[in-house]
Amino acid sequence: MSWKTGLLLFAVCWALQIVGTMLQMRHYRRVLGALEARWTDGFIGSGSARARFGRGAIMILVVSPAGIVRDALVMQGRTVWAKFKPMPSLVGLDVARCQGGIFPKREARLGQAFAQCLKQIETVSGSRPALHAT
Repeated sequence: MSWKTGLLLFAVCWALQIVGTMLQMRHYRRVLGALEARWTDGFIGSGSARARFGRGAIMILVVSPAGIVRDALVMQGRTVWAKFKPMPSLVGLDVARCQGGIFPKREARLGQAFAQCLKQIETVSGSRPALHAT
């Protein structure tokens, strides 16, 4: 293989990565827009945990003004083809009781994304007492 062929192959792979990233960003914006349209009050937080090797995670939480999780979505995967999936196990949880973490060590990336969501929600909500551990 000549250096020209190698360079062309590199450029094609790079272009495919850019297109895939754009598609994933569009999916993220659509999901976020749908959540904003569905829930008119409360707070939305987003968190991510990147992985050098393995699966990364992106989580979106919708929390009521009282601090109860209304909706939870997670995207995990190694490729740009990953999609958001609901996490019904989180719906109904009081975030004040979740501050210490609720995910086992084998799901550390989910725990990191969840913690970022809560931190973002606290920042946006003005550190409401309902969002702090008691």
